[in-house]
Amino acid sequence: MASRKTIMTFVAAALMAVTHAHADSINAGNRRPSTTQPFNAQNIAEFDTPWAIAFLPDGRMLVTEKPGRIFVVTQSGKKTEIGNVPAVAASGQNGLLDIAVSPSFATTSQIYMTYTEPGTDGSRLVLTRAVLSLADDRATLTDPTVIWRQTPAGGGGQPGGIIAFDPQGAHLFLTVGDRMQPNSAQDPRQARGKVLRLNLDGSTPSNNPLAEDKGVPAQTWTTGHRNPYGLAFAPDGKLWLHEMGPRGGDELNLIEPGKNYGWPLVSNGDNYDGTPIPRHATRPDLTAPPLYWDPVIAPAGLAFYDGAMFPQWKGSALIGGLRAHALVRVAFRADGQPDEAERWDMGDRIRDVAVAPDGAVWIIEDDSPGRLRRLTPAK
Repeated sequence: MASRKTIMTFVAAALMAVTHAHADSINAGNRRPSTTQPFNAQNIAEFDTPWAIAFLPDGRMLVTEKPGRIFVVTQSGKKTEIGNVPAVAASGQNGLLDIAVSPSFATTSQIYMTYTEPGTDGSRLVLTRAVLSLADDRATLTDPTVIWRQTPAGGGGQPGGIIAFDPQGAHLFLTVGDRMQPNSAQDPRQARGKVLRLNLDGSTPSNNPLAEDKGVPAQTWTTGHRNPYGLAFAPDGKLWLHEMGPRGGDELNLIEPGKNYGWPLVSNGDNYDGTPIPRHATRPDLTAPPLYWDPVIAPAGLAFYDGAMFPQWKGSALIGGLRAHALVRVAFRADGQPDEAERWDMGDRIRDVAVAPDGAVWIIEDDSPGRLRRLTPAK
């Protein structure tokens, strides 16, 4: 049996490790916007409550509107509405959400989209794959197929619904919010408050953390999330996610398989009714965010910059701020620690951020009309 001295030494070392881990959490909530902007913002087009941007290989964009429409948009602003879009349950935070171009688009013309699907027992977040058919000035979806459907149905807002593909183009990652049912985020049998990892056809990869299980547990990559509206791979292959906290405590997390990120057991914010939530430091068994915002910025949209127009931003994460009306740049230290580097007041709620093939940054506003804007270096 280990001696009392050995045990106490081990406990002290463990406590020091926990303290160090949580000491690295940086609160950027009180950062102020920069007084100058290193870019010019050009207004390109307007939409009815736009939600997501995705670039096609030829530089055109797909833009979703939350009420249920999708457009093909040229960089000069010409809009072509896409036909045969599935019906959505659009109300509050719910509706037509993310859109993503398949890694195999060049040969399959496939795209993916998320939305809340209407139903007699309440709406469900669904993931649909379809073929995008483009001909002359017409565009339509053919063979739209639901490849994943949330269980159980029902709940409120906070749907999540962000899509990301791994760098190999072999797997799809999907964020699922808690639908305003906080305890469901810790229920392994509910597809809420999770990041899921799927094959491109919606089936379950055989090397997921709990692949030997069935249903939601087998699809789950991470758990304990509240309302994740940003998910993207960095140039170094690491997967990052941001999520909205309650009253305070928006988070940026490094996503690693099998980890539990704590919601609603811990948070760096409190409930809207004022009741406190234990802080991350009280639960070292749960993964704390390296960066958080209190007061909140209400993050939405996440893109890593690897373009040519803004070389000073290489490797940075660009995040939209709904509450902050801002574009936020997060830089990473040599040891991987993220921190907010700059914040720019954009004058409206920023819903999504995307980087074009030429290196320009595109943003959309959460408004009606909401502007699609192109950011290029200031002269």
